[in-house]
Amino acid sequence: MTVTPRAGAVVLGLGATLGAGILLGFAPAAALAGPWFPLASALAALAALCCAYSTADQHRAYPDASGGYAYIRNQLGPWPARLGAGAHLIGRAGLAAAIAGAFGSYALPEDRVLGGVVLLAATALAGRHLRGLVGWASALLVLGVLAMVALVCFSVAPPVNPTPVDGSGFDGVMGAAGVLFVVFTGFERVTAPARGDRVFPARALRVALPVLIGVVLLVASAVGAALLRQLGAARLALSPAPLRDALIAADGRALVPVLALGVTVASASALVFVLAGARRTLAGLVETGDLPALRGRWPLDVIALALSLGAFLLLTPTTALAVGACGTAFYYGFTNASARVLLQEDRTWPMRTACLGLGLCVLLAMNAPADALVVTGVGTLVAAGLLGVRARQPVG
Repeated sequence: MTVTPRAGAVVLGLGATLGAGILLGFAPAAALAGPWFPLASALAALAALCCAYSTADQHRAYPDASGGYAYIRNQLGPWPARLGAGAHLIGRAGLAAAIAGAFGSYALPEDRVLGGVVLLAATALAGRHLRGLVGWASALLVLGVLAMVALVCFSVAPPVNPTPVDGSGFDGVMGAAGVLFVVFTGFERVTAPARGDRVFPARALRVALPVLIGVVLLVASAVGAALLRQLGAARLALSPAPLRDALIAADGRALVPVLALGVTVASASALVFVLAGARRTLAGLVETGDLPALRGRWPLDVIALALSLGAFLLLTPTTALAVGACGTAFYYGFTNASARVLLQEDRTWPMRTACLGLGLCVLLAMNAPADALVVTGVGTLVAAGLLGVRARQPVG
């Protein structure tokens, strides 16, 4: 069977995208926006599409650069790059912790912490070997499991659900969009591939990126509507494992093991990409002298794992997801800002997409829950300061 570049890009993107956001994101989104949270998915998708265009253009301009950190440094200078790197590492740590927490909540609810630690350690150790295996099979399996959950929830009449959560409503749509932004942020797997990964031509990405974001939006909308129908906004907002609780509410308890299998595959697939992204930023920091010149690959994997384990042990899955979303939004704000100043000949998409992406990312980040915003802001500033101090030290 011949796989076209467009189809290959969509599948790789799905494998990196369907992770913590779709497993955990609907509960905090419902807490913030009540029954309006499906509208937040569309706003998050629009922001993600602009960010995907920006990273794709910058990869074409700097094909050998180490991801977004290097793009920002080349276009805006070292200090914006250090801030962007700090936000990215905070965001990756939060997402990794949220993915591990989702895996524990769904697959090993009786010992969530142990399950999350085992998943993080196993993925960090075997991630480079798993990356080539994450493809058609995992994406199709996860999509099939999500379709199963949606069909079961729509096929059974829901119980009488309580009224929406107090304080949630239309005013919380932007905050919910910020949390759901991470549902769509696996696109760098195809827009800015790491060295040695498959590179997709601009002509293929012109079609693949809108299709990828559109498919994820369709899946997220269907699953979100199914959960809202079966649980209602109030129960959904309080659920630690929304897909499982909705399946049980719809008399689908017998299918919970199938859901656990899908969650395991989705968690491992997304976590491989998240940890690889953190390691790539760390490698870029080493190359420019902002971090000590660590030799070999192992130390960078240890740093990425240590950051993720720290976030997992210190934060609840919901807070970790919010921190991951806030850090990721800030990082893409810097990435869109650097894309705005690309030369015309380096562009595939208009500069307006980068401007819109910058504005949306700032709005999404600033509307994050207060605790997540504080953790992300302080962590980003501290990380950037440490990187700057290190860069000023003479090399011994």
